Amino acid sequence: MPSSAEPLIRFEGTAKTYPDGTVAVGDLDLDVREHELLTLVGPSGSGKSTLLRMVNRLVEPTAGRVLVDGRDVATQDPVLLRRGIGYVIQDIGLFPHRTVAQNVATVPGLLGWDRRRTQDRVAELLRLVGLDPTVHGPRYPHELSGGQRQRVGVARALAANPRVMLMDEPFGAVDPEGRRALQEEFSRIHDELGTTVLFVTHDIDEAVLLGDRVAVFSQGGRLEQVDSPIRVLTRPASPFVEKFIGASSAVRLLSLTTLSPADLTPGSAPAPARALRVGDSLEEAFAALATSPDGVVAVDGDDGAPAGTLTLAGLHAALRRSVREEAAAPA
Repeated sequence: MPSSAEPLIRFEGTAKTYPDGTVAVGDLDLDVREHELLTLVGPSGSGKSTLLRMVNRLVEPTAGRVLVDGRDVATQDPVLLRRGIGYVIQDIGLFPHRTVAQNVATVPGLLGWDRRRTQDRVAELLRLVGLDPTVHGPRYPHELSGGQRQRVGVARALAANPRVMLMDEPFGAVDPEGRRALQEEFSRIHDELGTTVLFVTHDIDEAVLLGDRVAVFSQGGRLEQVDSPIRVLTRPASPFVEKFIGASSAVRLLSLTTLSPADLTPGSAPAPARALRVGDSLEEAFAALATSPDGVVAVDGDDGAPAGTLTLAGLHAALRRSVREEAAAPA
């Protein structure tokens, strides 16, 4: 849910060069809008994590500034700054000898919240990330699956209502099925809370699935393109972006586009095993068509009444419609 207001995070001529001469980030200008989820994607060595860590001063820039809500982070106490910014990493960093509830309560405790307020917030957040407070709250991290631990990490990062969340490959160590579930869950949470998120990934599929916008980086922290997911996939701004996306960009569009009544053919399908609904993703539609013996799938409207049928031709038309609409939209 990007905002048109002033950016919440701004990188102004930001650069990071290490003493051995390695350029991690080079002269970057980038605005992050309030409420948006901006994914940072690129190969290893493209400066994504370095850029992220400059926001909470785990890494200091060698040139330029990083502003959060109009204030240069270099002028702020790093401890206080970090307490107001959620941070989630791949290995989670949960305290092994503290329960799930105690882990989530870490920042509220540092901020001096009273016991009742903290308990209520912990329970609220565990439910938000799909965990039962009474079941999972008393457990220790080693008693949870990898996906559950990542959910606890997200809950802990959200505990003090941060306006900004930094996420560095947060789902990278989770198996593919669990990773997709976490992606869908986090997308729902972001839609609900509207927190401004910088999300680092090396996976272009994850970047376009989650991001309101996608920032593509090449070696040396060079920003090649920042744009909507569909524009990045269909209108790459450089040969690097085109190569990085690869040949399967059209398939990725399936997860970004939803069915509309305009994509349907009037009529009904014979006794389908399942029916789609207007608003379902084209990825779901493709899966349904792939298992349909006659290549026709019934589609219901929002009210549950039959709205028509979808064929492969309709699926293709929906994909083309999405690309045309995105191309016509203002940048």
